[in-house]
Amino acid sequence: MTTKFSLVEFSIGRPKVIIAATVVLTLAFLTQFPRIKTDTNPKHMLPETSDVRVWNNEVDKVFALYEDTIVVGVENDAGVLNRETLGRMFRITGEILKLEGVASRDVNSFSTITNVTAEAGTLKVGPLMPGAPQSQAEVEALRRALFGNPLFVNRIVSPDGKTTAIYVPLEKGDNGAEIAEKIRAVLARESGPERYYIAGDPVARDTFGAEMFKLMGIFSPIAGMIMFAAIQFMFRNLALSLAMMAVAMAAIIWSMGLLIGAGFPVHIMSSMAPVFLMAIATDSIHIFNEFYFRYREKRDKLVAIRETMQAVSGPVRYTALATAAGFAVLLFMNIIPVKVFGGLIAFGTVVLRLFSFSLIPAILTFVKEAKVAKAVETESMELDRTARLLRRIGEVGATRPLATTLVGLAFLLVAIAGTSKIHVNNNLVAWFKPSSEIRVADTAMNQALGGTSLGYLVVLASEPEFMKRPEAVRWLEGLQRHLEQLPVVGKTFSVADYVKRINQVLHDDDKKYDAVPDTKEAIGQYLFLFSMSAKPSDLDNVVDSTFQKANLWVQLKTWDAEAMRQVTHAAETYQRAHPLRVAVKPAGIAYFNLVWNDEVLGDMVRGFAIALAVVFIILVFAFRSAKWALIGCMPLLSTILLIYGVVGFAGKDFDMPLSVLSTLSLGMAVDFSIHFISRFRQRLVDAVGDVQEALLWTAARPGKGIVRNAVLFAAAFSVMLFAPLTPYMAVGAFIVAMMMLSALLTILYLPALIMLGRKWLLDEPMPAADTAPARTKGG
Repeated sequence: MTTKFSLVEFSIGRPKVIIAATVVLTLAFLTQFPRIKTDTNPKHMLPETSDVRVWNNEVDKVFALYEDTIVVGVENDAGVLNRETLGRMFRITGEILKLEGVASRDVNSFSTITNVTAEAGTLKVGPLMPGAPQSQAEVEALRRALFGNPLFVNRIVSPDGKTTAIYVPLEKGDNGAEIAEKIRAVLARESGPERYYIAGDPVARDTFGAEMFKLMGIFSPIAGMIMFAAIQFMFRNLALSLAMMAVAMAAIIWSMGLLIGAGFPVHIMSSMAPVFLMAIATDSIHIFNEFYFRYREKRDKLVAIRETMQAVSGPVRYTALATAAGFAVLLFMNIIPVKVFGGLIAFGTVVLRLFSFSLIPAILTFVKEAKVAKAVETESMELDRTARLLRRIGEVGATRPLATTLVGLAFLLVAIAGTSKIHVNNNLVAWFKPSSEIRVADTAMNQALGGTSLGYLVVLASEPEFMKRPEAVRWLEGLQRHLEQLPVVGKTFSVADYVKRINQVLHDDDKKYDAVPDTKEAIGQYLFLFSMSAKPSDLDNVVDSTFQKANLWVQLKTWDAEAMRQVTHAAETYQRAHPLRVAVKPAGIAYFNLVWNDEVLGDMVRGFAIALAVVFIILVFAFRSAKWALIGCMPLLSTILLIYGVVGFAGKDFDMPLSVLSTLSLGMAVDFSIHFISRFRQRLVDAVGDVQEALLWTAARPGKGIVRNAVLFAAAFSVMLFAPLTPYMAVGAFIVAMMMLSALLTILYLPALIMLGRKWLLDEPMPAADTAPARTKGG
């Protein structure tokens, strides 16, 4: 008769082969690490073929716009309009123009921005400040030019004259953080009372990428050390502690090696993968936990290994399936880094479970029995304080099931009210701490000037030359005034501003001519004269060559996605109130952030629904019962609702990492239910139908493995609480809370629910997998 292959038996019989094969494969994956690259560009969150990316690229091309712009702020409490400050600004701008990667032809500051004036009835276009002022009279002339031109106020100078900005566009593909460092070096060479700020999307994005890469290299080892210390404290056996860490590190190297070798860059989500995998590896704690109990009972290492794997193989297999499925659901999302992260962790989870049935049994064969015998002396439910405490917690639910359940329902009702307050928002600048240089700079610039976040409203007409018509230009001007009523809008700018400015200066700077001319011919002539003298980009940025499309710039005082939504709604309201034969389409980085934000929300809802369905189906297969599957879902759903309720009441925004965790939490938190219910049903047969005794045994013995698992999982993520980036802190807090709360609710509420529904749950025969010991299989 042919003997069925068992991976566990093979690993116990040939442990050196298993370990050697693992080492060779790990080294092979490790060779891919030198090819690692990072990517934190928000635009890459969505596919290149997505509507918003295609449209934004088209707008950039039509209006000669730059993808990235750094904003350099200069602030002087005594005012920036003095000879010393202006001299420093002139020198700083000159040095910035020389930097590689800077689109020097389109840098805007006092010394480079286009100023429209007239002399003897002739239009004059040139730099606002061709040289540093040498006298107070020149300073006053500059002051009059600045505050006499609405184009400049709130754009390059604050209304109080204390702050100015230098707008530094970057050539395509250049690194914002690196150029920002070069600008800081320029600023450091100047001394004076001024304060300097460097802000803008490319600075935040590329700085975040550098910090992300650094944290990945720092936090993974620290998390590993914390886990190692916790495991050593729990089991007091160096070999077992090293085994757990070896399993985790091998899975991390395999997974990250595959990611890098496949050519994928590391994004914000995949940068967290090592800590996730290290935490998921803690599910193996159930093997070690049961091994200690079995060895204490049998005093034979190989027998203990075989019985351990026989007892926990089913729960370990299904928890791996649930976790992998929860992450694999992310492959169906729209956000690219989320899809990559989901596939990465799903692969790592499968690797970890493969190790559970191969590498771990192999390593256990090398553990010296004398050391195990000494360590397991207190590993009994009677002697172990943790086991006794867990038994008492389980006893609360088992002996007072109705009261326990009602108290839980009360908390859940409050939590549901909190979830209604959750707000999904992705703000890259807010991913830094309030005290960080980037947040401080962004806040200062937004308070003083028009804003560092930029969106566009593209006005599309059905015929060429339409944007030269007076009614079209006046309509644009009206839309600007309407948008400027929004608190989030700091400044707007369009071709209408140029037309009005030219009209005024050609009429001896008479304020009554600060208006749109009455004829199409006059507007066309003004713009033609302007285009002959100004920088090409001045006009190209606001109108296309056929005058069929106009681009309205909107500076926003926040990077919140909701700000651009307010702008688009305001534009729709204005268009309904003032109908014109044009279409208005939003564009720019602020609009991309809005679309990305909505995709995150859609993915969160869709992913949660799919993950919930998948996890339920897995539980049905695991328990061979829809009833038990329903009961198994209760602790994890309660955990998620309670945490979401707290987040809602606390007013914390749900960003992309937290939104992804809403899906992942289903796959991770259900593990405890699988272990608890599977082991309870096994024990129920040994307890000859004594439900309460079986529940208390499960709470004390497998429950200790659940708590150990939760503590280790939480310990791995606790290191993120000390990160300088808020998404890492939020993920750390979320996971720590989820694991500890889920473990508590599993041990407290599952006994209560099972006791309340015992007639309903136990009126069907136990599946064979639960009632009879199965032969140990290899995963």
